[in-house]
Amino acid sequence: MCHLAQVAILKPQTHIFSIFKNTYSISKSLQIPTNYSLTARSTSMGTPEAVVKKDVYSVWALPPEEVTARVKKLMEGLRSEFGGPQFEPHVTVVGAISLTADDALAKFRSACDGCKAYNATVDRVATGTFFYQCVFLLLHPTPEVVETSAHCSSHFGYKSSTPYMPHLSLLYADLTEEEKKKAQEKANMLDESIGSLSFQISRLALYRTDTEDKTLKSWEKVAECNLSPN
Repeated sequence: MCHLAQVAILKPQTHIFSIFKNTYSISKSLQIPTNYSLTARSTSMGTPEAVVKKDVYSVWALPPEEVTARVKKLMEGLRSEFGGPQFEPHVTVVGAISLTADDALAKFRSACDGCKAYNATVDRVATGTFFYQCVFLLLHPTPEVVETSAHCSSHFGYKSSTPYMPHLSLLYADLTEEEKKKAQEKANMLDESIGSLSFQISRLALYRTDTEDKTLKSWEKVAECNLSPN
């Protein structure tokens, strides 16, 4: 069983405006005919007229505190030269998927219940082809790493068009190939043994991650769980 810590989610009440016949209008300024009225009616999420709000969510594996501190120092060194937004060190377990808040939290709870702590080992510092995979620590795709992602993805109904590539991002940025190579070299210089880092993952977190927001200012942690010992 996991121990779940939840961050409060605010749910603004939805209002839908409906027009009813044969009711005296209280809003002549809106130029509504006198045999109509504009009435605010609150609806529950279960009614056909309700607007169901969905956000983009991801599941992250969080490294232990000492590894987080080490990686953050490296990330800061890269941002000082190449720019990019600040974010928490993590290994993506389930990629971006659009869900309601309640559904996302329920799926996260269900996924965590079947997960145990596991080990992750860095293969090397690598570069990618787009903003969210600019410079990262590529992890060895061991059975436990891959199976954890597959397990959680199945609970979320998440299907990727490409095979799972476990990694821990160091820099989000739009860089040229030359700049990415330079950033890769700087990462290895700033922390010479980062390419052989090994650590245990004993925490998963549910994050709200609007991928359209490249400032990451809207990104936030919704819930976290501690995984059972392996």
